[in-house]
Amino acid sequence: QVQVVESGGDLVQAGGSLRLSCTTSGFNFADYTMCWFRRPPGAKREGVSCINRGKSTYYADSVKGRFTISRDNDKKTLYLEMNSLKPEDTAKYFCAASSNRYYGLASLLLSENEYNVWGQGTQVTVSS
Repeated sequence: QVQVVESGGDLVQAGGSLRLSCTTSGFNFADYTMCWFRRPPGAKREGVSCINRGKSTYYADSVKGRFTISRDNDKKTLYLEMNSLKPEDTAKYFCAASSNRYYGLASLLLSENEYNVWGQGTQVTVSS
């Protein structure tokens, strides 16, 4: 059974940090590009960051320098380290897996149709 499950979301004060995890099963994690997305309240889902099989990374401008994506292929787990959190980071965060090997990471982050599996999300709320 293919599954991705996000965890680690919480209520945190502005300037604080959180680490999100995405545990996976049912597919060959190491072969997939993994990405984080988020959906702020009342807004559309947006791409946050991706990491490919070779561990190259890409970040949306809004999180660059504050968030770090990483993966542990042995544990089949994706991470998102979030520092210097701002109220505008408040959102439900989702992880997704893509088998697409032709898109660059920036393009893949804009192409939600290219993902094979999505998680249910974890809520991050940043208070001011």
